[in-house]
Amino acid sequence: MSRVGEAHRATGETDVRVRVDLDGSGASTIATGVGFFDHMLTLLARHSLIDLEVAARGDLETGSHHTVEDVGITLGQALTSALGDRSGIERYGASLIPMDECLVQCALDLSGRPFTAIDVPLPSTVIGGFETELLSEFLRGLANHAGLTLHVRLLVPGNAHHAIEGTFKAVARALAVAVAPNPRVTGVPSTKGSL
Repeated sequence: MSRVGEAHRATGETDVRVRVDLDGSGASTIATGVGFFDHMLTLLARHSLIDLEVAARGDLETGSHHTVEDVGITLGQALTSALGDRSGIERYGASLIPMDECLVQCALDLSGRPFTAIDVPLPSTVIGGFETELLSEFLRGLANHAGLTLHVRLLVPGNAHHAIEGTFKAVARALAVAVAPNPRVTGVPSTKGSL
């Protein structure tokens, strides 16, 4: 069964197209107009082993907020499409990722119930066109539209670039575990019978 999902979001601020293949190799084609964000999405694909295509045009003259948030929303929608009824998946994933001096912990549940607890304190700055406060905006958009319960914590702080990169890698590794098929799981991994 193909586990491919696509989503398109067009607003007065952005036009975003996303395609995911949950059973890919981590290949990616990313173009958002925000250099650092492109790098982070490439890492997300590589370390989750999810093939990812993102094409986004946004009102970058006002900053990268709308583009980053809408990519998170659209990626969440594409993941929801690819997961279908979520039958036969692991459902839960967790990771602990060192990124040089930083250490990031992520735990997630493909529960169908959006929730985010993000404890990644960062200085307010801009890295390669990416405003650091947008990390939480991206993660909230992703979780809300993928139906994720998502907990992320920066256990050991340091360089903001390393903290954000560690966060993307931690989410990627946890997502890789959660979306993986488990041949021992029959139907939806929930006693309720649906997610």
